[in-house]
Amino acid sequence: MKWRAFRLHELHRRIDEALRAEQRQSFPNPFEIMRLKKLKLAIKDRLAMLARKEMRV
Repeated sequence: MKWRAFRLHELHRRIDEALRAEQRQSFPNPFEIMRLKKLKLAIKDRLAMLARKEMRV
């Protein structure tokens, strides 16, 4: 389980970096920003689900 959480944290960090890079553009793509934010939120939800699973065990 821990390796899965680690991989999700890494993915969350990389998406956050991509989001900040897109927002720094002269003309940021609003659809790309929306896509990255949704993906980041989905990963955050999966991390929360893993944390709840570990608490039950």
